Amino acid sequence: MSLYKQGHVYIMTNKYRTVFYIGVTNDLRTRVWQHINGEGSAFVKKYRCFDLVYYEHHIRITDAIDREKQLKNWHRDWKTNLIQSMNPEMKDLKEEINS
Repeated sequence: MSLYKQGHVYIMTNKYRTVFYIGVTNDLRTRVWQHINGEGSAFVKKYRCFDLVYYEHHIRITDAIDREKQLKNWHRDWKTNLIQSMNPEMKDLKEEINS
């Protein structure tokens, strides 16, 4: 059993890949479900960021929070390159985390 609460940093986007939302959670599946069902973030709901295109697992939630803060300060091109390093086609990864 881990002594730390684990976490994920994740990036959601709209179907046109024009808007990115960066978040942090200790339960990625539940949080993505909340987003696609209009719960939680007003930004996600307003800009229809319902596709999960990137995520990172962190052993400690505090590390995930630090990474989220870092990514939120990045330029758009840097975020796009990061996403494409894991997900070259920027496909929706929801099915991947649900399997």
